[in-house]
Amino acid sequence: MVNNNNSFKVFVVEDNEWYNKLLVHSLSLNPDFEVVSFFSGKEFLDHLKEKPNVVTLDFLLPDMDGAELLKRIKDFNEDIEVIIISEQDDIETAIELLKAGAYDYIVKTKDIRNRLLNTVNNISKNTDLKAEIKTLKKEVQKKYDFQNSIIGSSESIKKIFTLIEKAVTNNIAVSITGETGTGKELVAKAIHYNSKRSHKSLVVVNVAAIPADLIESELFGHEKGAFTGAAARRIGKFEEAHEGTLFLDEIGEMDINMQVKLLRALQEKEVVRVGGNNVVKTDCRIIVATNKNLMDEVKNGRFREDLYYRLFGLPIELPPLRDRENDILILAKYFIENFSRENDIPIKTLTNEAQKKLFGYSYPGNVRELKAIVELAVVMSNTNEIEPDNITFGSVENMHEMISGDMTLRDYEHRIINYYLKKYDDNINTVAHKLDISPSTIYRMLKETKIDA
Repeated sequence: MVNNNNSFKVFVVEDNEWYNKLLVHSLSLNPDFEVVSFFSGKEFLDHLKEKPNVVTLDFLLPDMDGAELLKRIKDFNEDIEVIIISEQDDIETAIELLKAGAYDYIVKTKDIRNRLLNTVNNISKNTDLKAEIKTLKKEVQKKYDFQNSIIGSSESIKKIFTLIEKAVTNNIAVSITGETGTGKELVAKAIHYNSKRSHKSLVVVNVAAIPADLIESELFGHEKGAFTGAAARRIGKFEEAHEGTLFLDEIGEMDINMQVKLLRALQEKEVVRVGGNNVVKTDCRIIVATNKNLMDEVKNGRFREDLYYRLFGLPIELPPLRDRENDILILAKYFIENFSRENDIPIKTLTNEAQKKLFGYSYPGNVRELKAIVELAVVMSNTNEIEPDNITFGSVENMHEMISGDMTLRDYEHRIINYYLKKYDDNINTVAHKLDISPSTIYRMLKETKIDA
């Protein structure tokens, strides 16, 4: 058979000549499979370097023990799926082999042809899915290459790059501090997706967003019936992040009583689900973030000192935007270009006067606020240039009330019009004059959003 490097390879290992032909014929019914047969364990091992996708393995080969052969296959490449073919319907043996990594255990019966083909077809579909997931993970890792995802060239940001590089090459806990909007979660993602744990999950928990009476269940999980509403067992965030990274955002908001339980979980590397007794071992890297001064919280009795030192690890303090020199302009241009591409509109440029206006603001909401400001400026500009009048400053609360989240250009337009209608008591003519659009445009948008003026 011609070897096609892009085909799905299935190796059949069976010493009985008649049964070998039967299995090969059954599997060859799928034209996408490249089926190769072997009559001994030694012959098969000589070709293992060809990296089959699936191996159907006769458990009772004359020259080699099936369990040992399974182990050698998995040691060579754990992604190779192994289907054990056996004359014995031995449940205990089947369970042991499945625990050792076998995909399935099939007994030699009259219906083996259909079952085997269906099983390998399912593996083939899962292999395609795994390849897609692997590609997506590579894309995510590339996205969070910190030299590309964290924008800026100021000296303060270069220092952050140095610290992230240290965090990436070590498994030490990381504590990220900084004002709201400085990009703490972005740094956590950059660390995880560039570390050795990137092939596993990054699990994000916003401590402040979870009620104090539910945080234990959220982190450690719960058993069925543990409390009212616990209709089924739930896996906690520690278990979800096993061999990956657990990012605890706003850790300074955690209740003092829960801090004791968190400390124990970190020290023992194990958790007990709420309502359960079984100990669950966990291995996850911990990254925490806060906009508070945790040492001040320790001094004021709101944060445990022992937990503070457990979490402190490698400290990364993110600078506020006002201290990042020319990064304001670099970030503004980056956000303008991204927003324009996402909305399929020409990329607008900042006039010199607009640039000066951006430099003259303190940005209490930091990078997050700058992003909202320049995206609004793109919407408000009626030309290919952004003028000072298109740039609106205000409190972070007001800005986020008007613009929040990832939205389309049409969403922004609707929100802006509704904002101005409220501001000018639903006077459509006044709003049309202020926004330099026709009253009919406003009526049309009101109709689209089903909001009456």
